[in-house]
Amino acid sequence: MQKQYILALDSGTVKNRSVIFNRRGEMISYAEKKISTFTPHAEWIEQDAEEIWSTQLWTAREAMRLAAIDSREIAAVAVTNQRETTVIWNRQTGRPLYPAISWQSRQTEQICEQLREQGYQEEIRQKTSLVLNPYFSGTKICWLLDNVLGAREMAEKGELCFGTIDTWLMWKLSGGEIFATDYSNASRTMLFHLKHLCWDAEILRHLRIPRSMLPEVHPSSHLYGYTDATCFGAAIPIAACIGNQQADLFGQACFTQGEAKNSYGEGSFLLMNTGKEIVHSQNGLITTIAWGIGDDVTYALEGSMLVSGSSLEWLKHGLGILKSMPDSEWVAKLVPDTGGVYFVPSFRGLSAPYWDTKTSGMIIGLKEDTQRAHIIRAALAALAYQVRDVYEALTSDVKTPIAQLKVDGGAAQNNLLMQFQADILNMPVIRAYTTETTGLGAAYLAGLAMGIWKDIDELKSLWHEGVRYEPQMDEAQRSALYDGWQNAVSKVMGW
Repeated sequence: MQKQYILALDSGTVKNRSVIFNRRGEMISYAEKKISTFTPHAEWIEQDAEEIWSTQLWTAREAMRLAAIDSREIAAVAVTNQRETTVIWNRQTGRPLYPAISWQSRQTEQICEQLREQGYQEEIRQKTSLVLNPYFSGTKICWLLDNVLGAREMAEKGELCFGTIDTWLMWKLSGGEIFATDYSNASRTMLFHLKHLCWDAEILRHLRIPRSMLPEVHPSSHLYGYTDATCFGAAIPIAACIGNQQADLFGQACFTQGEAKNSYGEGSFLLMNTGKEIVHSQNGLITTIAWGIGDDVTYALEGSMLVSGSSLEWLKHGLGILKSMPDSEWVAKLVPDTGGVYFVPSFRGLSAPYWDTKTSGMIIGLKEDTQRAHIIRAALAALAYQVRDVYEALTSDVKTPIAQLKVDGGAAQNNLLMQFQADILNMPVIRAYTTETTGLGAAYLAGLAMGIWKDIDELKSLWHEGVRYEPQMDEAQRSALYDGWQNAVSKVMGW
């Protein structure tokens, strides 16, 4: 039986999905299922690691059922995941000690402040190219060891495993045989030396994290091991592992230095390929490992905007002025513009390029004739303004303008938003033909590892443009609108 398909497992923040691709990079089937999120305290965001696993397994089996594909036809499994989210489990029993702490959670802010006071901020930035922020995994591990009864003692005895969601899923898929991650996910922990490609012993000492807890690190395109036969009826190679935003960069065929993409999900993430160069941002961005293939490592500059689509969720569930996410486009079109309203959705502080954790969100410019459509349109505009902020930082760091921006994610289906994005950036915005670029990027990497595709040049021919948005706004209007946004942002700082 010919092995002609790749099964991509895409574990997200809100839902898990599985996608099956053929050798032409075409989607054959798709299944998804929502996962729960809990907020036990203000700004604490947690998830059930066992639920993440069970829903991911269900979607994989369902995608295979829908495609009428036998496991023996699958050449490889690829894993891509929400990054930074932290799980610690017992090495012997495989049971998590505590819920998974989400990348969105802010419960480690005090630990970050202590590390700043101890003078470790610059060392961490130089080695990992990350800012000292609760967003990343390192302080989450420290918090778990300090706050779960007996956890630190167990860790020191070598009884605990740490993993981001990729590591957790591969452990479960393999029946505990694989304890590993890839360069892209390791680079999001705040514990990994970007240049030396290893866990940094000094940072581990600062955070009091035993090295024995940490997984092995491999290139993204790599034969990690095999699934346990109980998962799919046969052992299947696990041949790729990569963080979701990096997978998306790969799936968007941004293989050349200077190419960039932005994904609109719960957060928005703009990544630009910087090739083999580690660019230490001077403008509030972070350097991340994009992917590793063999001995070659590709880096990227990233602007992480931690509140994006979740601001529209707040309009729906918090204010009750939006019935569904797709409704945002037609409701916003009821008015010609925002009516001077600006919405700064800094619910968890301002992220890139500001990294101001002390701010709150703000809607400003309200008048007696302001309607819900103005607020919804302002919320959509905020997504585009945040991308412009990151773009300005990028061009300052690399001195080379981005020629065009490839886009994907739920909000990228909003034509009004995408046109405004092109207008406010003054550059073409291109939506890919396929909507599943994250899973596709992981599948590409698995296919390279298994010899399904020869090289990146072959993959370039598989990417197809969907919709192109050309800028239509004049410079005076563009400047006036963006000046208004910057003024609004200045007012929330320290609020």
